[in-house]
Amino acid sequence: MLRLVLPKGSLEKQTLELFSAADLTVRRSSEVDYRATIADPRIADVRILRPQEIPSYVADGLFDIGITGRDWIEETDADVVSLGQLKYSKVTSNPIRVVLAVGGDSTVAAAEDLADGARVSTEYPNLTRRYLDSHGVKANVLLSYGATEAKIPEIADAVVEITETGRALHAAGLKIVATILESYTELIANPIAFADPVKAHAMRQILTLLHGSLEARSRVLVKLNVAEADLERVIAVLPSLKSPTVSKLFGDGGYALETVVEKAAINVLIPELKDRGATDILELPLAKIVP
Repeated sequence: MLRLVLPKGSLEKQTLELFSAADLTVRRSSEVDYRATIADPRIADVRILRPQEIPSYVADGLFDIGITGRDWIEETDADVVSLGQLKYSKVTSNPIRVVLAVGGDSTVAAAEDLADGARVSTEYPNLTRRYLDSHGVKANVLLSYGATEAKIPEIADAVVEITETGRALHAAGLKIVATILESYTELIANPIAFADPVKAHAMRQILTLLHGSLEARSRVLVKLNVAEADLERVIAVLPSLKSPTVSKLFGDGGYALETVVEKAAINVLIPELKDRGATDILELPLAKIVP
């Protein structure tokens, strides 16, 4: 039914892992094969291509849905429908930033400080021109094919580059003077395909699986037993998405509790639960959380 295109390159590994966790495992003959399959009746065809190209291909109807970054959607100015953000990236779950950076010893502190004719190197020429034009800067925007941060000062006076943490730019001796765009990965759709109710329903179902897998990454299921006398003390420190599930154990065995909690807090929570009388504590991984 749906023709799907996934990103190749820096997001490839993380995207394939997400689809596998969502029970949409992508299968291909080798790691360099651009064609793939997913054993799901909603997905008829899968291609793996550069994220820079994906917005245009989806807008042109070559694919019904695809995954790419907001940065490339803005750069190509593609007419696509965003079905939702998928908050994962190469390093963290934070967005990447498209930033304007200059040499560390430069007197430039904002875009407006760039002189007319300043050389700005970037892999995002369209996005860069629109941004600089909006700030009244008449720059000479130079298309970069990589290693953009290395082009200051001999080749460029400033660069527009992506960063997650800023560390690579700092290591190259640059300073960030403006954030042009924050970009998450997104699931996008062709407008005509999305207007088809059957296809749109399938797209939303796929998004539900992907969101559910992402939500489960940061949480775990905790199960425990507790005597009736300690029940209130344990519940007082037990977080949950809504409220914990409490079941009476057979006879006078007390209660069984289970709840979903943030994985980041589990190292503090489990000892506290034990201190308050909980026993038989289990921490279990989750595959999906679908509200």
